[in-house]
Amino acid sequence: MYGDYFGLTDLPFSIAPDPRFLYLSQQHREALAHLQYGLNCPGGFVLLTGEVGTGKTTVCRCLLEQVPEHTDLAFILSPGGTAAELLAAICQELNITLPEPPDVRLLTSAIHHHLLESHAQGRHTVLLIDEAQNLSVELLEQIRLLTNLETNTHKLLQIMLLGQPELAEKLARPELRQLSQRITARYHLAPLSFDEMRAYIAHRLSVAGIEAQLFQPASLRRLYRLTGGVPRLINVICDRALLGAFVQRLPRVDLATLDRAAVEVLGSPLPRSRRRAPALAAALLALVVGLALAGWQYRQQVSHLMMALEPSTLSAGPPQAEAVTHTEAQPLPAPEPEPQEVPWPDIDPELSQVMAYQQLFALWQLDYDPVEHPVVCRYARSQQLDCTVQEASLATLKAQNHPAVLRLERPGYAPLYATLTAMDNEQATLVLGGRTFHLPLAQLEAWWTGSYVMLWQPPPQYQGPLHTGSRGAAVAWLEQHLAEWRGRPMRPAQPYYDELLSTDVQAFQQSKGLTPDGIFGPQTGIYFSASLLTGLPRLSD
Repeated sequence: MYGDYFGLTDLPFSIAPDPRFLYLSQQHREALAHLQYGLNCPGGFVLLTGEVGTGKTTVCRCLLEQVPEHTDLAFILSPGGTAAELLAAICQELNITLPEPPDVRLLTSAIHHHLLESHAQGRHTVLLIDEAQNLSVELLEQIRLLTNLETNTHKLLQIMLLGQPELAEKLARPELRQLSQRITARYHLAPLSFDEMRAYIAHRLSVAGIEAQLFQPASLRRLYRLTGGVPRLINVICDRALLGAFVQRLPRVDLATLDRAAVEVLGSPLPRSRRRAPALAAALLALVVGLALAGWQYRQQVSHLMMALEPSTLSAGPPQAEAVTHTEAQPLPAPEPEPQEVPWPDIDPELSQVMAYQQLFALWQLDYDPVEHPVVCRYARSQQLDCTVQEASLATLKAQNHPAVLRLERPGYAPLYATLTAMDNEQATLVLGGRTFHLPLAQLEAWWTGSYVMLWQPPPQYQGPLHTGSRGAAVAWLEQHLAEWRGRPMRPAQPYYDELLSTDVQAFQQSKGLTPDGIFGPQTGIYFSASLLTGLPRLSD
C-alpha cells in the first residue's frame, strides 16, 4: 500500500529471507565466510548459531546461490521425527533411491554408496541442516555417524548445522562430546549494533529503490531500544510504521507513529518509562535553559559592573592621556559593505518542481513528461538510469559530481525547486524556472534543506546492489570497468562476483572516501558513474 507513496519498487521490510536484501554487516560477512568454508572444506562440522531473527536463514539462502558446480548439497529445514525419517529426507535431497524397507541400516548403506560414487566422480557432498536446535540427542548422534563414511584419505560428507543458541548448549552435553570435537568452525551471530541497524535500514530501502531517510532520528533510537537490534523485529515494526506514515500522509516516520506501530506488533503497551520520556526530556530542557539564563544574567551584571569602574581604578600605572595628545589622529577604517541580499525568485512552486525535473532529465538527453510519468525515479529506471533521493552536504554533492534537483526554502516564502547544474569551490549554478542563477555557496547552504534527487548511470540489467555471489551482465560490466581502472587485464568470461572483484570495489570505495564494504550499491554507483563513465553530465570537469 505504501510502496507508490514513497516511490518504492519493492517492499523493503518483508520477513522473507530474500538474499537481495541481505545486509552484510561485518559479523554477517564472517558468518557467510564460515558457511563458504564449509562448502569447500571436506569433513567435519561447521556450526552457526544465533538468536531468533538475527538473519541465519537469510545468510543460508545467500550461501545457496553460491554453491560450486562440483558440490551436491542436501538442505534439510526444520528436522525432526525419527532417525529413519531424517535419513530418508537426506536421500530424497541427494536423489538417492530409497531402499525397501527404509530402515536406518539400509538408508545409511545407500547414502554411503552414493557418497563413494560422488567422490569417484570428483564431486563434494554437503549436508546443511537449518533449525538444528530441534534435533534430539539421538538424531545428532546419528548425524555424527554419517561423518564416519570416509575413504583412507577423505571424509565423504561435510555437515553444517544452523540453529538457535540452545543448539550450542545441547552440543556441550557430555554425551555429545564426540560430535562437538569434530566441529572445525563455529560462529555466533549476534543482534545488530545501533550503527549497523541504521545501515541495515538504509540498505534495505536502497534495494527497494529509494535513498531517502524515511525514519526520523528519534524514531530510530526508539526502534533500537524496542528491538535490541534483532533484524526480524526491525523489519516487522518498520513495515508497520511505514504503513502508518502512509495513512497519515507523513513524509517520514516520526516517534509517535513508530510507537503506535510497536504497540501493534509487540501486542502490549510500551513501558511507562518510555511514555514519560518526552515529559522528562522537556523538564530537563527547561532546567538547562534556566541554568543557562541564570548564567547569562550573572555575566551581564559583572559586565555592567566592570564598565562602571573608572580606568584609574583598574590601572596600576599613571594616566597616559598626555602621550595620546601628541599623536596624530588616525582615520577609522571604512566599514565593509554589507553583502547584497539575493532576491527570492518569483515563480509558482509547483511549476518550479516540474521545470526542475524537466531540466534534470534534459541534461541526460531525455524529454520528461510529468503528466505521463508522475513518479520521477520510476521513469528514470524505465530509461536505463537509476535515481537516488537522499540528504547530504554540499561537499558530498560536489564529490558525487552529477546534477541534482534541490529543494530550497526561505522563511516567509513557499519552497522552490531548482536544478543544480555546476559547482566549484565558491559558487553554484542553478536553473530555476528556466532562469540561471549563480549563488555563493554560503547563500545556497542557507536556502537548501539538504535533500536532493540525483540521476546516475547503473550497470546494464542492474536490479539492486551487487555483492559476492551475484551473477549476470551487471557483474561482467563492473569487472570490465574496474579492470581498466586498476590497470589489470580483464579476466575472460568472469561468471560471478568473486573476492577479487569485491577487493577492486573496496579499493574504489576507499579512493572516494566511502565505507569499503565491497558492495556495489547506489552510493558506490553514483561515484562510479561520475568518475569512470564518459559522456555523462557532471557538475565540474
